[in-house]
Amino acid sequence: MIPVRGFEGRTVAVFGLARTGLAAARALVAGGAQVALWDERPAARAAAEAEGFPVVDLTSADWSRFAAVMLSPGVPLTHPAPHWTVEKARAAGVEILGDIELFARTVNAAPEHKRPKVVAITGTNGKSTTTSLIGHICAQAGRDTRIGGNIGVGVLGLEDMHGGAVYVLEMSSYQLDLTSSLKADVSIILNISPDHLERHGTMENYVTAKRRILLNQGKGDTAVIGVDDPYGARICTEITAANRRTIVPVSASKAMGRGVYALDGLLYDATADRAVEIADLKRARSLPGRHNWQNAAAAYAAARGLGIPPEEVAEHLMSFPGLAHRMETVGVLGRVRFVNDSKATNADAARQAMSSYPKFYWIAGGQPKTGGIESLTDLFPRIEKAYLIGEGAAEFGRTLSGKAEVVQAGTMDAAVAAAHADAAASGHEAIVLLSPAAASFDQFTDFEDRGEAFRRAVQRIASGAAARGAA
Repeated sequence: MIPVRGFEGRTVAVFGLARTGLAAARALVAGGAQVALWDERPAARAAAEAEGFPVVDLTSADWSRFAAVMLSPGVPLTHPAPHWTVEKARAAGVEILGDIELFARTVNAAPEHKRPKVVAITGTNGKSTTTSLIGHICAQAGRDTRIGGNIGVGVLGLEDMHGGAVYVLEMSSYQLDLTSSLKADVSIILNISPDHLERHGTMENYVTAKRRILLNQGKGDTAVIGVDDPYGARICTEITAANRRTIVPVSASKAMGRGVYALDGLLYDATADRAVEIADLKRARSLPGRHNWQNAAAAYAAARGLGIPPEEVAEHLMSFPGLAHRMETVGVLGRVRFVNDSKATNADAARQAMSSYPKFYWIAGGQPKTGGIESLTDLFPRIEKAYLIGEGAAEFGRTLSGKAEVVQAGTMDAAVAAAHADAAASGHEAIVLLSPAAASFDQFTDFEDRGEAFRRAVQRIASGAAARGAA
């Protein structure tokens, strides 16, 4: 745990008692603060009380006694409307913070020789893979590495800091909305495409939230910017004009006179006088496809920003084991391979996996994002058959009508069983791909829960096949 500094002897309200909120409460208390916890779910309040935390009804509390309120990132700040906690905090002049901001202030308060290195990663797609990849490279290079934030462990639940540590942190736009003091040694914006507009209101607001990861950087810091989309290209141009830090453009679609890029799977470093080939990413089994080549280019640039030699980075790229729930093979039954891409919570993320296979049996659906799967029309000819689940099943079915054969499966178990039966009957090597192109919250607690449900369904089929073979 990282004890939070700066609130000693004062009371901080904490709203939202899932992973982030409880980790923040523990860290605040460890740093000498008092806390007042609240959640609208009785079970969450009971869990907090069981840990010994004071639970205070924030709907009727005296907000003038709070030094700040720590909001879990899922609490709406502005859209579709400010949450009632936000309105109460603003009315009382109480500062609104997130867990990344608490971490940033604690780092900034430490003596310079005790401050860790911080690598901060955001983007619409690829954040988790790139975060895990950078963490893997740093750890393999002998750095004391901690990985967390929007992936795995909440940032304040990570091991306490020291001057030799490296924190590799995934950050969502929700977290960045609540962050102002972070000064990352390496900041990464992988890519930006429309997402979470129901939370941010406009695309401009969403881009502004992503750009907050670049705040406070200066001489000696590194900004890594994906330039394969117009938003990233514009940000790169604008911060290059400011010229206050080392700026590394990265691309997986074009050669550049300056930057790091991957063409046809070959990774090049063009940050010096000439482009130097670093690695053949086609040999990296856990990094298939152009989207992963962009992730690898960004990870390489980040590792170089931390001073890790190019040949070491290239070696560790090759040994990356991959990320759970992102193009993860969870089973092979006969000639059928099952690929778990549950982390694809929007169409752009699903495109990355769908583009990696010439043909596949597609399991999709959930809570649809704005635009649904309309943008994937060019990939529909690759679909052998689609098995649709969750809230978005009917909408996705209408979009696919006349373009691909559709099964309204409804549930994960039904979808996996039907897809396996059809794939096995095809008589050739086949891929069953879970890449939902939608959020998971209609049927699951999160994308990880959805991915595990897919894995369990595959295991049940495998167990049944084994039992029949033994009979």
